[in-house]
Amino acid sequence: MVSAELGAAAVRDRRARVATAALFFTNGALFASLLPRFPEIKADLALSNTVFGLAVAAFSGGAFVAGIAAGALIRRFTSARVGVAGTLGIAVFVLLAGLAPSGALFAAALFVAGASDAVTDVAQNAHALRVQRNYGRSIINSFHAVWASGAITGGLLGAAAIALAVPRTVQLSCSAVVFSATVLIAYRFMLTGSDHDDHPAAAWTGGQRAGLRVYALIGALATIAIAGAAVEDAGSTWATLYLRDSLDAAAAVAPFGYIALVACMFVGRLFGDRLVDRFGEAAVARAGGAVAAAGMGASLAFPSVPSAIAGFAAAGLGIATLIPAAMHAADRLPGLRPGTGLALVTWLLRIGFLASPPVVGLVADAAGLRVGLLIVPLAGVVTVLLAGALSGRDRPSRS
Repeated sequence: MVSAELGAAAVRDRRARVATAALFFTNGALFASLLPRFPEIKADLALSNTVFGLAVAAFSGGAFVAGIAAGALIRRFTSARVGVAGTLGIAVFVLLAGLAPSGALFAAALFVAGASDAVTDVAQNAHALRVQRNYGRSIINSFHAVWASGAITGGLLGAAAIALAVPRTVQLSCSAVVFSATVLIAYRFMLTGSDHDDHPAAAWTGGQRAGLRVYALIGALATIAIAGAAVEDAGSTWATLYLRDSLDAAAAVAPFGYIALVACMFVGRLFGDRLVDRFGEAAVARAGGAVAAAGMGASLAFPSVPSAIAGFAAAGLGIATLIPAAMHAADRLPGLRPGTGLALVTWLLRIGFLASPPVVGLVADAAGLRVGLLIVPLAGVVTVLLAGALSGRDRPSRS
């Protein structure tokens, strides 16, 4: 009887892992399918770099506004339901963004898509950490690797649609239908019940209240996550424009700066769990920050299409484990309600996505996009300086 129950639990957990991975995959693919269309949209709507940066920042603005509510929504409706509902919202409003006839409507659609994405992001990570607790070993980086594979798929689909002259209406409509159907099927196999009954923070906190050190660690962890977000945004928002407009890459080649970044993020996350187990989160993050700073710094110092693609690849590899590590560390901080640390860091990391597009856009209009992209090596340096927070977090008493 016990053996049969254990076998049933193992099957349930494997199915939940695959279903949760599907949620991560669709989350990466939906927005990425729009990214190769950014130069086309920018040209169609006659937007300057600054205005385009502000419009793209609306996605992060919506995420920042809505993200703080994610924890409460998950406690009320469960992470599975919130994750699936949020994904459907992303699908609808990414499609509307691609169809927008003006810069204002483009920004408005991205705002709602970003709000949906923020809630989905917290929900899918909460569910992934729940599955990880059932497994009893680190698997969180593998979910983020699946997210990166989704982003690669979305980017390649967009690039292929451009090369084949497929209208963006057709491309984005097909993506919305296929990926929405995927998460609706996956929902049937996700874990049911409360997300926090087995949460470690519930057992660790007791009557303990979070002190100043816990909040200082949240700030450091959020900054590390923001550094990762700023690099991701540099790839998603500016890589295609940089290769096409600054380096004269062909329209079908230009998306490969972003594709290289997410492909190397995928590789880094694929091996991330084993590297973290062997060397620790701080050491892996510190080395990664150095790789991102050196790789992108060299690319910007010696600009060409191949060096730019290589620089974005190095940046993606370097920051691969940053956001998963910061989320995992924050989720285990004592003195906070279960899920609060995760929700706070996930919410705050949106500052990177919110601030990066307009800042880079302003610098690009004033001094060129090559100078604006110095945000990438800067993020790598910040990571090197703060990586110690990943190994210095408070741990529960086992007494």
